This record gives sequence, structure tokens and C-alpha cells, in this order.
Amino acid sequence: MIFVTVGTHYQGFERLIKKMDEIAGKIDDEVIMQIGYTDYEPKNAKWLRFLEREEDILELYKKADVIVAHAGAGTLLTALSFGKPVVVVPRLKKFGEHIDDQQLELAEALESMGKAIAVYDIEKLEDAIKKAKSLKYKPVKRERRLTNFLKEYLRGIER
Repeated sequence: MIFVTVGTHYQGFERLIKKMDEIAGKIDDEVIMQIGYTDYEPKNAKWLRFLEREEDILELYKKADVIVAHAGAGTLLTALSFGKPVVVVPRLKKFGEHIDDQQLELAEALESMGKAIAVYDIEKLEDAIKKAKSLKYKPVKRERRLTNFLKEYLRGIER
């Protein structure tokens, strides 16, 4: 199963959800999408806007073979804690998906650490998912380098 999550940010993520829905129509894997405030409603996958209980969303992370996510720090920490391959698609300001491009930095850092596959061109999403399926990861517990990076990153956002 491929679990797609866009988090709870108030702006939609049409680019990711539309492309993932297109991919869902061509593959055999079950695809479940948490679409948040995205206006587009998938036709080829199961979807929901939000889950009321944290346990329910954690169950989706646990069952997933691959997690496709925006580059939100909380979402990525949760995904990495399950040791699943993560494909990260940063929200971009130019598409009206975020107020700035802060998610680019986090996506680049995780990719350089070998913790995620970053997708900067949405047309490469399907290839990234195929690659992710062949990877094996260990759950990330308290890796200092990643934790320290995220702490510094979040401090920078607060300023």
C-alpha cells in the first residue's frame, strides 16, 4: 500500500494529489491519500481529508510499503520512525502550496542523508516510487545528525 499525506497545512497540494491520482490509476498497489485542504478529489484512490484520531493515521503509516509526503518536519519524523521508504515532495510557493519554499531545505537535507527520495519535478514521482519500493530502511529513532538538523531547522522557522 502507498500512503500519501499532505499534512494539515491550510493550503492545498493539488500538484501532488493530482499526479498521485494519475499514478494510482496505472498501478496495482492500493493507494490511500490524506488530502487535507486540497480541492481536487482523487478518482483512482481511496482518500480522506483528515483523521480525527492520531492512532488512525499512525496505522496508515505502519501498513504502508511506501510513504509519499510533503516536506513537513512532523510528517517526515513520523514517516521515518516507521522505517518505511519515504518519497518527499516539497510544497512550493510558486504553485501556491506554501507561503515560502522552506520545505525545499528539509527535502534536500533528508535526501543528502540518504533518509528519503526527494522529488522536485512532479513528473518524476512515479519513478521515485518505483525506486522507493526496492529500498529497505531501518526505523529512525534518535539519530543525532537528523535530530540536530531538524531542531536547528525548526529554530530557524521560528525566527
